[in-house]
Amino acid sequence: MLKQLIYRLGSNPKLSLKRFFRGLVLFVLAVIFISIGYYTHFSLQIIGIVILTPALFFAAWGYSGIFANRFSQVLKDMGPKNHDPDLWK
Repeated sequence: MLKQLIYRLGSNPKLSLKRFFRGLVLFVLAVIFISIGYYTHFSLQIIGIVILTPALFFAAWGYSGIFANRFSQVLKDMGPKNHDPDLWK
């Protein structure tokens, strides 16, 4: 069940990278709004915090897809080993 989730999340690495970059851009935009709101009107900080929520969501979703893609490659390479314990053959 966990393996299927990992394979499903990591099935499209380009889309995951897009999601991560979108989240990163939204995060930078939120930080800009928060910092401008610190020096000017406080409502810009509220807008920055509202933007920060989807930014963190998209960045985490994209990063989990990138990680799942890498991890699924590791799982694929860990095929069944030789189960013959006889070392004296």
